Amino acid sequence: MTKGLFSFFSIFIALLLGALYYTDIIQSPFISALNSIKSNYHTSTEFIQRQVVRYFFQAAHIAELEEKLEKYENNHLVMQQLASEINDLLAQNSSSFKTNPEVELVRTISYQKFGDQNRVWLEINDYNSSRVYGLTYKELVAGIVISDNGRALGLLNRDIKSSYAVYVGDEKAPGIAHGNSAENLIVNFIPAWFMIKEGDEVITSGLDEIFFKGLKVGTVVSVTKSQGYQSAVVEPYYKANNPNYFYMIKKTK
Repeated sequence: MTKGLFSFFSIFIALLLGALYYTDIIQSPFISALNSIKSNYHTSTEFIQRQVVRYFFQAAHIAELEEKLEKYENNHLVMQQLASEINDLLAQNSSSFKTNPEVELVRTISYQKFGDQNRVWLEINDYNSSRVYGLTYKELVAGIVISDNGRALGLLNRDIKSSYAVYVGDEKAPGIAHGNSAENLIVNFIPAWFMIKEGDEVITSGLDEIFFKGLKVGTVVSVTKSQGYQSAVVEPYYKANNPNYFYMIKKTK
């Protein structure tokens, strides 16, 4: 009787897990409820951590934050000055172009599916589901943000549907980078007349208006040629396996 009951529960659990993984109709409300719980959990734990730091490590932490704040304020003022001068210069030359980028800190809630570390649900205030956004982590390209049934889904670099425009090497050869569900990335559609080689750095081009120009993606591992184009295998700089926060680029200009 015990063995029969154990076998029944084992089969039931296996079927339930299979249904959750492969069936969106079942998985969607389950993950939605789970994400809400996780979001509240993250908010609570962060509040507790802040209180602990405030009361037990207050003096040292305040000194550290003051030092960081001074650097951030200085950098912010410098960037504001540069943006203002660029806009004035463009105005003097009767250009309609303006520089007014927007970046937002966003929090990871959970993975989209069990076992898939390339897709994460994100908690974003005032999310516009009609656009694709860029994700960065410590000034490195981490992936993109797309809409999945109106919810913000982060496709990290290694995901096959994570793609964006890049430049390769000193000659800034244009190409399209995307994941291949493996360790490295692939850059396709690089014109054959550009000289690219192993060790060349890959950066964002900004031509797709997803990222700013010049953000670091990775370095070239190997190059192949076929039918007038080149493809490069790229080792990405961003390799974090436990992401908690990202910066999302809401507006590039």
